Amino acid sequence: MQPAHLGAQVTRRDILHAGAMGLFGLGVNHFGAFNAFAAPSPRPLIGAGKAKSVILIFNGGAPSHIDLWDPKPDATSEIRGIFSPIKTNVTGTHISELLPRMAKRMDKVALIRSVYHGHSSHNGGMHWSTVGRPYRVDSTLINPSHNDLPCFGTLVGWLAQRDGFSGGVPPYVITPFPHCDSKAYITPGQFGGCLGSRYDPFVLDDDPNAAGFKVKNMGLDGSITPTRFKERMGLLQDFSISSPKIVSPQTADIDIFNQQAASILQSDNATKAFDLSKEPDAVRERYGRHSWGQSHLLARRLIESGTRFVTTVNGPSITWDTHKDNFNKLKNTLVPPMEQAYAALLDDLEERGLLDTTLVIWMGEFGRSPKINADTGRDHWPNCYSVLLAGGGIRGGQVIGSSDSIGAYPKDRPTTPADIHATVYAALGYDTRSISYQASDGRPIALTEGTPMSELF
Repeated sequence: MQPAHLGAQVTRRDILHAGAMGLFGLGVNHFGAFNAFAAPSPRPLIGAGKAKSVILIFNGGAPSHIDLWDPKPDATSEIRGIFSPIKTNVTGTHISELLPRMAKRMDKVALIRSVYHGHSSHNGGMHWSTVGRPYRVDSTLINPSHNDLPCFGTLVGWLAQRDGFSGGVPPYVITPFPHCDSKAYITPGQFGGCLGSRYDPFVLDDDPNAAGFKVKNMGLDGSITPTRFKERMGLLQDFSISSPKIVSPQTADIDIFNQQAASILQSDNATKAFDLSKEPDAVRERYGRHSWGQSHLLARRLIESGTRFVTTVNGPSITWDTHKDNFNKLKNTLVPPMEQAYAALLDDLEERGLLDTTLVIWMGEFGRSPKINADTGRDHWPNCYSVLLAGGGIRGGQVIGSSDSIGAYPKDRPTTPADIHATVYAALGYDTRSISYQASDGRPIALTEGTPMSELF
């Protein structure tokens, strides 16, 4: 199903699909999130990428790079803020005192301090950072459409299907809520867009830290036995064959969605992957009993089960948009749960032998202004910010690029979001020069316009 914000764009497919699934009682949540498992003939991956999957930790609202990853202790007080830099386990690399856990783990991480783009609105910035291209307007008051160019999570799921993805789990998951500035304005690009709704992510739309958390309608209704289910699927197939066909791109998705439903409902892989109750209490506490911590833990479980791309988002109710009271919010509310979950994820993946094959990305949509404003806050700043990469063949313990003396602009190795994306595809083994997809108007679109950062590998 399309997200609620696309309600005005309901298609004939949506109506027919809702009717058919309601008739046969096959309740599956967020149906459009699952790729068809009957994929085209597999093609071998190009390149020697070590990564098999990606976890994107996305801190919506935009964290302050100066107060976290790129401290400026020699700048004036109106720039440097109140936090001091601390040493890390990588000689010569310092980060904020707010990050003592990560200071002990910087040997696992590559820190890029010179990322920039040109959109200063939240949704515009989120689009540029996740799609790798600017949106047509720099605005927060925008929403997804079926013409959107897809983000790299969508494209990794699309590539996975092309290469024969299977396993009974969604290839692309967002937890707990989608990228957005608010519930009224959802970031374009994170859904299937011009590729079609069959490539939508599975959006959890729930708090995995809630008591008794369970993904709704993931399995068969208790009254339907496997035999009865097969009979109903046969009846559904007969119904489809005998009904007049409406040939269109929209109605073509119906069969795909039905195949997806059957695959999920006949497999318990997805149900098991989403079941956090299977984790020991000590593990859940290690990640943190908060939405971020449990989303990160869920990401690890999904990757173990075969999901190719998982995004964890802090959601609209908790934001890094610190125009006011930046320092207290960072110290008391924002950084502690984020750092706990991030450090736990890196450690857990390494201990399970998954870090070498899982690329972990930490980013926001942009950074914060070097100059502290009159409300003791920092404002939007896309001209320079930090992104971190770990695992998946990335060589940790290095700093790539630098910002100027106040963190305002790249000093060397300026890096675009497209370059980050190209690096992600290279880590996964894709040659971006030879892969394209079609925009809604039929134009071929390159997977990315960026260049892989070879020094990271």
